[in-house]
Amino acid sequence: MHPLIHDWNATATPKPPVVMLDDETLRDGLQSPSVKNPTIEEKLRILHLIDALAIDTADIGLPGAGPHVVKDVERLAREIAGQRLRVAANCAARTLVADIRPIAEISQRVGIPIECGAFIGSSPLRQYAEGWRIDQLLKLTEEAITFAVREGLPVLYVTEDTTRADPDTLRRLYSTAIRAGAARVCIADTVGHATPAGAAAVVRFVAQVVEACGGGVGIDWHGHRDRDFAVINSLAALEAGATRLHGAGIGIGERVGNTPMDMLLVNLVLMGYIERDLSPLVAYCETVSAATGVPIPPNYPVVGRDAFRTATGVHAAAVIKAFRKKDLALVDAVYSGVPASLVGREQEIEVGPMSGKSNVVFWLEKRGLPVTDEIVERVFVKAKASMAVLE
Repeated sequence: MHPLIHDWNATATPKPPVVMLDDETLRDGLQSPSVKNPTIEEKLRILHLIDALAIDTADIGLPGAGPHVVKDVERLAREIAGQRLRVAANCAARTLVADIRPIAEISQRVGIPIECGAFIGSSPLRQYAEGWRIDQLLKLTEEAITFAVREGLPVLYVTEDTTRADPDTLRRLYSTAIRAGAARVCIADTVGHATPAGAAAVVRFVAQVVEACGGGVGIDWHGHRDRDFAVINSLAALEAGATRLHGAGIGIGERVGNTPMDMLLVNLVLMGYIERDLSPLVAYCETVSAATGVPIPPNYPVVGRDAFRTATGVHAAAVIKAFRKKDLALVDAVYSGVPASLVGREQEIEVGPMSGKSNVVFWLEKRGLPVTDEIVERVFVKAKASMAVLE
């Protein structure tokens, strides 16, 4: 941060002791009705970029969905093992032995541990719609997790729609899962219902349940974007005691998507909660976009085309003056809340109908073009008459 900045964001909030990340791009991210399923080669490229960003774990699929998923999951698991990637694998499963068995078989064939993310509906809405009884859910939980643990799989127990479930149901489900051997539990804001205060409240409640069961079990937060609170909810959950946050590249996923992993990374770094080299972030987002057919809007934060680009006279003039001072930190701060250099980008000055002549001079210089009064005037006049920035 530039030394001239007075940072009102600085608070007495202590740095979370543990901050881990789980990437859902290759599983929940692909559940959007608008994405195309990437080829295995594209999935492998995404996996390597997840690893390059030092993301702790990646959900590589739901093998219970059928042989086509099993094939891709095993190929991805073999890539992790063969290339000795740092990222650890996990797979989703319904809380059923039949869904968990193929995960165990892949893990045993490949020779690496694969965390089993066993999910089950927890809200009264789902129970009513499905005709489920709580005793059925408890029985399924105990049987499935006992099986997974016996097969050597670390278990993440996921309660769907946690943020609309009642406390007694959550207490009984989590307690049963922990007694059966779950190493982690996951609070899922499945429909993006939570507010930051609600996210913190449910995390604190689940932490109490974990402690009552003897502690030592990690808490995950899995958010969605339906109310556009996904990033701030994740941060609230972290500060309340969650230790692993889920997200997906450019926020793809069910309905309007998962928490954007890219924005989680940027904010966690800027808040000083983690240290990461984010230079692969643009490639990660662009690769996810190309592989899934989901475009990155020009105004998408940090990685969008316009994130560090201005053609407005006043804004551009300040950035240009910072360039002239040869103070790159000032260049990155004077009209930007995120340093472009954090992700390997730079501030860009364009020329358009709202530009001044200083834009034109700088624009010509950056392109190695001659800067004369005549040329500047011609470009300036053309820009003022245009409907958009000049290309």
